[in-house]
Amino acid sequence: MTFMPKFGIGQPVTRTEDPRLLQGRGRYTDDVTEPGCLVARFLRADHAHALIQTLDCAAARALPGVRLVLTASDLDGRGYHDLPCSVPLKGQDGSPLVVPPHPALARDRVRYVGQPLAMVVAETAAQATDALELIEVGVEPLPAVPDVAAAVAPDAATLHDTAPGNVALRWGWGDHAAVEAALAEAAHVTRLRLANNRVSVVPMEPRGAVVAFDGERWTVRTGCQGVFGLRAQLAALLGVEVDAVHVLAEDIGGSFGMKASVFPEHLPLLHAARLLGQPIKWMNDRSECFTTDYHGRDSVFDVALALDGDGRFLALKVEGLGNLGAYAAGFGAAVPTMVLQKNLASLYRTPVYAMTVDLVFTTTTPTTAYRGAGRPEAIYIMERLVDAAARETGRDPVALRRLNLIPNDAIPFAAASGLTYDSGDFTAHLDQALERADWAGFAARRQASAARGKFRGIGLTTYLEVTAAAGREMGGVRFADGRVTLVTGTLDYGQGHRAPFAQVLADRLGVPFEAIDLLQGDSDELLFGGGTGGSRSIMATGQAIDAVAKQVIAQGKALAADRLEAAEADILFADGTFTVAGTDRKVGIMALAEASPEALSADLVAETPPSAFPNGSHVAEVEIDPETGVVRLVRYTAVDDFGTMVNPLLVEGQVHGGLVQGIGQALGEEAVFGSDGQPVTGSFMDYTMPRADDLPDFDLAFHPVPATTNALGAKGCGEAGVTAAPPTIINAILDALAPLGVTHIDMPATPEKVWRAIRAAGG
Repeated sequence: MTFMPKFGIGQPVTRTEDPRLLQGRGRYTDDVTEPGCLVARFLRADHAHALIQTLDCAAARALPGVRLVLTASDLDGRGYHDLPCSVPLKGQDGSPLVVPPHPALARDRVRYVGQPLAMVVAETAAQATDALELIEVGVEPLPAVPDVAAAVAPDAATLHDTAPGNVALRWGWGDHAAVEAALAEAAHVTRLRLANNRVSVVPMEPRGAVVAFDGERWTVRTGCQGVFGLRAQLAALLGVEVDAVHVLAEDIGGSFGMKASVFPEHLPLLHAARLLGQPIKWMNDRSECFTTDYHGRDSVFDVALALDGDGRFLALKVEGLGNLGAYAAGFGAAVPTMVLQKNLASLYRTPVYAMTVDLVFTTTTPTTAYRGAGRPEAIYIMERLVDAAARETGRDPVALRRLNLIPNDAIPFAAASGLTYDSGDFTAHLDQALERADWAGFAARRQASAARGKFRGIGLTTYLEVTAAAGREMGGVRFADGRVTLVTGTLDYGQGHRAPFAQVLADRLGVPFEAIDLLQGDSDELLFGGGTGGSRSIMATGQAIDAVAKQVIAQGKALAADRLEAAEADILFADGTFTVAGTDRKVGIMALAEASPEALSADLVAETPPSAFPNGSHVAEVEIDPETGVVRLVRYTAVDDFGTMVNPLLVEGQVHGGLVQGIGQALGEEAVFGSDGQPVTGSFMDYTMPRADDLPDFDLAFHPVPATTNALGAKGCGEAGVTAAPPTIINAILDALAPLGVTHIDMPATPEKVWRAIRAAGG
């Protein structure tokens, strides 16, 4: 039996931040209050589309306690910039993505409900709120276009003059001629129209910030996904050098991609802090979150899968619309285009595919990355198509998948996406999932449900996703006072980085796990920071830890040689100890650090590894009440390959969280707008979040095949659950309803929607 240290790589170490958080000693944005802090509130548009005719702030400015009221005219002409789009896409014809001006405060027109019109700064929250009610707004309403199909209709109102027909870009990829030829020659073609419903992010802590200006630089305390990247974005808004902005992030109550962006509120806060010379605090309330936090998903695609006579996949065609919302914001334009493209190939041997996507402006909240960001959409397309193809051709869905899976002897595999999969054992985790889920025994469970008047269905997904691409990340190790501080530019906004990062450092340097601290949230301390997103953290920071540990060891050998009076070439290092080869003369790394902390410390920026390919097989069973349409998820089994798992306990937690978010989208969550562009789902009274009693016990297992492309062999686990769950559940629902002839249902499969499908089928 191999000995494994208690806190080594592969051990299920509990989250080291939890005792502090559970005791109420966390420090989130709303917990921060600076001396003399003023309060900011925003006046927001209540029309989805309208011309601003008047914006009279005189009464608000005269209210006692009000220190400042800002509108767009107060920000214009000061060298500030509009909000950016971080995606440099080009279309099929080479034209760039249309990025219309996105002002921090609406200038002449509002384009979605919740868009900021003005900011009030007052001495108290009550005074700021009262002042907002005194601002007089006069508008000329314009037609709303909240739906992508309506937005591209010939008679639709135009949101931006630079985007005729409301299309920001027609994006294409792939060998379209080859795909059309394969479709024409195929023995069978399965065609579907698939909508991916818009979702609200609803993080535990709403967005907010505490902003101060000391006469030379700004300090911004806020929740985000990377302080180094946010600093650059804020500096770009202001038109200043990055050194003029200091970003601090402490505890963060969730983000899921959304808080990676700068938002309209940031610029007026920064301007006001400089103007007034006092700190200013702003926090969204929950209702504002529903309308102003950038949303996720929202696309509709016409898709086709071509099969030969034996059932082998020949080609895949995807055409559709991606909803940008009112502006091209954050990472939104990349989600239904290049990220979707990378993931469509999944773990099948489909030789060719092609995509055409129109990115569309609508009078809705802008969209950006949301957990998975294109991966769930891609796997949803592929897995819905595979199940439909099996049904249409009379094939078993398991057998059809097995026929088309990439075999082990073909790995490394050059996928049609242009990426090369370095590792995997796809048939094995499929077999393992089927066995754990008792797929063979399902017929008996279906019969038992039928005896109770219920429909029962089983669904399967086999998936492969692509994590974030190669980049750079900081690794720093600093010794002081018997402690070791690990510095990295990723950022923990709920994942639990402290324990697994410390496990890697303890493994590489042999320093005590309990002595390791983590520093991520101070931009002044970073040489570089790639932030957290795309399931990259353990690979990127792990690579950086590995690199900086080697540098520390090299420096330590020089220090040990001097201390032990030996040649540096004769110094060996293992398990935290430097030894003179062939002798018993040695010194521990912590002892060296006590004597020479600065000389042993090191900071560097490492090149991070290329994308990894988490993959797995998921099985769900549902039971449906035909009288009410209520879908109950009764069993869920997942077998995933995340490569080397530094901390299996935290991996399970990541899978649990992802599954719940995917289940939420599949069964209840949807951000809905009326035909007038008004949000219908503006609170938890209207927006269905999954609860504990909606969920079964998850049966999780792992089939790890280490990646060959990074120092740890890890593949990333943060987004697998949310990627695999939606098609698994919808496939199970359609299996349950198949005896009635129901072949399609869009997410979310709400009781009303399922009930109507049953009634329409005569059930």
